[in-house]
Amino acid sequence: MNIAIVCYPTFGGSGVVATELGHALSVLGHEIHFITYKQPVRLDTLNKNIFFHEVFVPEYDLFHYQPYELALSSRIVDVVKEYKIDVLHVHYAIPHAYAAYMSKMILKDHGVYIPIVTTLHGTDITLVGSHPFYKSAVAFSINNSDYVTSVSKSLKEDTENSFEINKSIIVIPNFIDVDKNSHLERPCHRDLIANSEEMIITHISNFRPLKRIKDVIKVFKIIQNKIPSKLLMIGEGPEKIKAQKFVKKNNLGKSVLFLGKSNEVDDLLCYSDLFLLPSEKESFGLAALEAMIHKVPIISSNVGGLPEVNIENVSGYLSDPGNFKEMGKNAIKILSDAKEHKRFKEGAFKQAKKFDISKIIPKYISVYKKAIKGVI
Repeated sequence: MNIAIVCYPTFGGSGVVATELGHALSVLGHEIHFITYKQPVRLDTLNKNIFFHEVFVPEYDLFHYQPYELALSSRIVDVVKEYKIDVLHVHYAIPHAYAAYMSKMILKDHGVYIPIVTTLHGTDITLVGSHPFYKSAVAFSINNSDYVTSVSKSLKEDTENSFEINKSIIVIPNFIDVDKNSHLERPCHRDLIANSEEMIITHISNFRPLKRIKDVIKVFKIIQNKIPSKLLMIGEGPEKIKAQKFVKKNNLGKSVLFLGKSNEVDDLLCYSDLFLLPSEKESFGLAALEAMIHKVPIISSNVGGLPEVNIENVSGYLSDPGNFKEMGKNAIKILSDAKEHKRFKEGAFKQAKKFDISKIIPKYISVYKKAIKGVI
C-alpha cells in the first residue's frame, strides 16, 4: 500500500507514535509518505520506502494568522495525486482530519477517491476539541472520516460522551518496539548521574500544567527524605521555569537535574529506578510505557488511559491526581525493598510487552484495508 501520514513532527506522543508506525510499515514493504511542516523528530529518511513532504506556508501581510490548514490541504492533494496514495492516515482531529476532509473533496472533483483514517490522541479531544470554538469542527472531522481509531478505551469514551459522534471508534493502543528497546546492549553509566547508594527517579513530559510538574517534585522530596535519590527532569515546556524556582525554594538544587529535550531517553531510562507521571489528564501514557520496557516501575495518577497501561501492584501504583503524599508513600514502598523493587521491574516489563509493535501494526493494516475496500 501507498500510505500518507499527517502528524505533528514534535517530541510529543502523537508525533512519535505516527513516526514509529510509518517506519514499521515501511519495513513491511509499504510506501510511506509523511506530510507535515518539518521533518518529524524520529524520522529515518535513509529508507527507500519513506518519503517526507514539507508543508510550506507562504506569509502574507493580509493574514494575521497564516492559513496552515489550506496549505496542508493543498499539499495532501498534490501528494495523493503524484504518488497514487491508497489511504490517508491523519493523527489529530484538529487540524489534520479537518484538512484531510477538504483534500478529499478537492480530489473528488478530480475523480480521485481517498479514504481517511483518523487517530485520536487526546489533546484534540480533551483540550482543543472541548473548546466551544472548535467543538463543531472536531465532531465534523470525526464523523466525516472513513475510520476512526483511539489510543485508549478511556479516550474513546471521552470522545463519545463529549461529541455527537455517529462513527464507530476502534481502540488501537499506542505501542513500543520490544526488540529495539530490550535487546540493545548499552552500557549503563549510573555513576555519571548519581552515587552508588542513590536511587534515580525520572520524569519525562512537555512540562505543561496538566502534567502537574510541582507534584513530581513534591513526590521526589518525600522519597528523598527517606532514600538518597536524584531526580531527572527531561523535557521542555511552560512550567519548567516555575519548577526550577520551586526546586530552589525547597533546597533541592543539587538533587534535581533539568536535562531539557533529549535524544538519549533510552540511556536515561536505563539509569532509572522509578518513573513519575502524576498527570491531571493522560489519554494513554506513552512516556510510562517507554519507561516500563526498560524495567522501570511507575508511580502515576489514575486518570484517562493510565490504568490501561500501569497496572496497580504489578507495574507500579496509581493514585488520584494531586495525592502526592500517597504517591510518595507508594514510591518508598517500591524502592525500600530490593525484592519488591525487582518484582515491580519485572512486572513493568511484562506489562509493556503486551503493547509490542508486532501486535499493534496488524490492527492498523486491517483498518487501512477496510477503508480502501470501502471506498473502492
